[in-house]
Amino acid sequence: MHEPGNETPSKAEWRTRILRARAELPPEAHAREAAALATAASSIHAETVCAYLPFGTEPGQISLVNALAATGARVLLPVIPDTPGPLDWAEYTGPDALIPGRLRGVLEPSGPRLGTSAAASAQVLLIPALAVDRRGTRLGRGAGYYDRTLTAAADTARVAVVRAEEVVDRLPAEPHDVPMTAVLTPSGLIQLPTAAAAW
Repeated sequence: MHEPGNETPSKAEWRTRILRARAELPPEAHAREAAALATAASSIHAETVCAYLPFGTEPGQISLVNALAATGARVLLPVIPDTPGPLDWAEYTGPDALIPGRLRGVLEPSGPRLGTSAAASAQVLLIPALAVDRRGTRLGRGAGYYDRTLTAAADTARVAVVRAEEVVDRLPAEPHDVPMTAVLTPSGLIQLPTAAAAW
């Protein structure tokens, strides 16, 4: 993605730019990237992975979650709470066990809720993002669910999922931002300088 020369875009400007580019991506290109992203995800090996189901123009499809499950990992998916706060989690047991969530277009597992602390028990946490910079700063949609979740999962490998063009040199950062340790793109997994030695 092109970055302006001397400008310092705000988070809102970054969001507008990235969402527009995603919306303009042809469906066949989105499908190709989703298949490549699933292949890249299969290189992640952990006992428990917290992931999510991409929706709308987000990179990936359900194949991303299925690829993680195919590695033998226990895959947990987020359950969005009724009020803003950390995400709840439930185990992914297949597409037939998914139901509509609280937000339109978002599917969630129908099984037992595992509580907000489940993220801390995972070795890897896949996180939706609009962009991530090479320092590990993640740009989300601004709702804050993941920001609240990440503070309780400090020892978990934090992997932002974006298109290759959405890995940029520098994004606006705030003191509460929890840095990512890696980025997953259709081109593969990129370790960041913030990566813990344990992963």
